[in-house]
Amino acid sequence: MQVPPIIQKLLSPFPLHTYPPILPPCQSNTHPTPCLWIHPPHSPDGVLSSDVECLKWQAYLALRGLDRIGVRTDVDPQGAIDGQLPNLWDGEKLLAARELPAWVDIKANIDSDDGLEDYKDEASRDESRAWVALLEGCVHAALIVVQPTPTPFSLAEIKSRPIESILTPPPPPLSGLTSLFPPFGTRIPREAIQSRYREAIGALSERLGTDKWFLSSEAPTPLDALVFAYLHCILHSKDSMRIEVTRRVNLVAWEWRVRGLVRAAFIPRR
Repeated sequence: MQVPPIIQKLLSPFPLHTYPPILPPCQSNTHPTPCLWIHPPHSPDGVLSSDVECLKWQAYLALRGLDRIGVRTDVDPQGAIDGQLPNLWDGEKLLAARELPAWVDIKANIDSDDGLEDYKDEASRDESRAWVALLEGCVHAALIVVQPTPTPFSLAEIKSRPIESILTPPPPPLSGLTSLFPPFGTRIPREAIQSRYREAIGALSERLGTDKWFLSSEAPTPLDALVFAYLHCILHSKDSMRIEVTRRVNLVAWEWRVRGLVRAAFIPRR
């Protein structure tokens, strides 16, 4: 079909130009595979997320023996699965945090049928539930108190407890933060939260002692990943709460050692 001359004349000032397509970032070669989508680190040149939840999964991947993992920090949480980071792009599909344990078992060829999750016995595995409740309760509440503005520690982002997806079989429901706050309409004193936080850090230091891993495990466990995430974020906070950790030499030395292991598993951003 011929375009009428009068139409050609009208369109002549607007020639048609075509340009090559611009691929989305996830289809480009700027990010290694696998690639973990996380909240940004404390420093622009870092690879460890400033968010407890993202950092916990970074530590979990590294302590389970995986390495050469890329990171992306330019993804808005609204674009992630369930609206929550981290997510992991394995080159074929995008995985939510709850899918990472099974993915890691396949990649690392780990047989987790015994249900001990690398703890030395059932008693240690059951004890780990109490420490998870302590960290996600008292310690997390203290982080929220010292971060009054919206941050990765915001209550709004605590929609679930992905750490429980690592534990097999699932533990009974933990009250966590809800057990720390009185009924709606009342106000909990800041001093009470800080007091519980100090007790929690003291208990954590005493339980670690001179062991290499928590609960005297021979290899790192999911609890070690969670403890590292909280200690690292506390040590990078500007509040006096970091003093409670720096006073415990064993916690500082343990965090420093684990930080090196976790950092080495991730490829620095370019």
